[in-house]
Amino acid sequence: MDPWSAFLDSEGRVMDPDALRKRIFYGGVEYDLRKEVWKFLLGYHACDSTYAEREYLSSVKKSEYEILKSQWQSISPAQAKRFTKFRERKGLIEKDVVRTDRSISFYDGDDNPNVALLHDILLTYSFYNFDLGYCQGMSDLLSPILFVMGDESESFWCFVELMEHLGPNFNRDQSGMHSQLFALSKLVEILDCPLHNYLRQADCLNYFFCFRWILIQFKREFEYEKVMRLWEVLWTRYLSEHLHLYVCVAILKRYRKKIMGEQMDFDTLLKFINELSGRINLDDTLRDAEALCICAGENGAACIPPGTPPSLPIETGLLCSQQEQDEI
Repeated sequence: MDPWSAFLDSEGRVMDPDALRKRIFYGGVEYDLRKEVWKFLLGYHACDSTYAEREYLSSVKKSEYEILKSQWQSISPAQAKRFTKFRERKGLIEKDVVRTDRSISFYDGDDNPNVALLHDILLTYSFYNFDLGYCQGMSDLLSPILFVMGDESESFWCFVELMEHLGPNFNRDQSGMHSQLFALSKLVEILDCPLHNYLRQADCLNYFFCFRWILIQFKREFEYEKVMRLWEVLWTRYLSEHLHLYVCVAILKRYRKKIMGEQMDFDTLLKFINELSGRINLDDTLRDAEALCICAGENGAACIPPGTPPSLPIETGLLCSQQEQDEI
């Protein structure tokens, strides 16, 4: 019996969701099990669903996806000329997918069908959630999901579930990002007071140098396999729904002496943070983040205002337009 099957009863229900989340938090998910397990972590499948119910759901959702996809596939060239929003979103998606993870064999080469799937899923999502539409960074969030799922419909619905939690990251007024950056500043204040005081003196308390980390969940900071490991840890919400903020604190604490010793101003700090990409040790960072989360306890939880993403579903009316989303 494989480790995953041990968590399921005879009809396929997850018997102990908390034990499963703990197992994934500390041990990750084996590559060949991710396609099934991620559906539960993302909320596409309910833990109390049976094999039969999941098979039925997959069939229903596949049909629903095809209907959604047909909405933009049926737009004629003449109609597209009179549909500015469609042309804008389609153009942005086409521009972004051809530069998303092309170094990964799954997406490399000319006329790669998986790049075409990225395009189709993102354009379909922009019709499914028309208020949110498409913003730069979404292709980064979809890429590993499609890589793992290998199925267009299931990738779409898993992406939908992910965006229910991360959609506020793309709010037009950046309120979702601001709330997380505010919470991060409060966590640093209680977990690393010297660094907090330095950043205050350097006029860096807006923490915008961590913007990319939070917006796309460290997608560009680690190599591809490490990103998937990190994401499944975050998705367990085992210690905290906001563990990603403790990951930020862990990285900043690790480089505190360099930041303070070199008296970095905002521009220097932003450059330094961006250049950490590919150089951060994930295992050490996760251990540090876990320890910081436990250390902070209730005081840490109190630093995070209610409704701070990823705990808040998407709110309509506050979402970004394509032109307003800055380059990441």
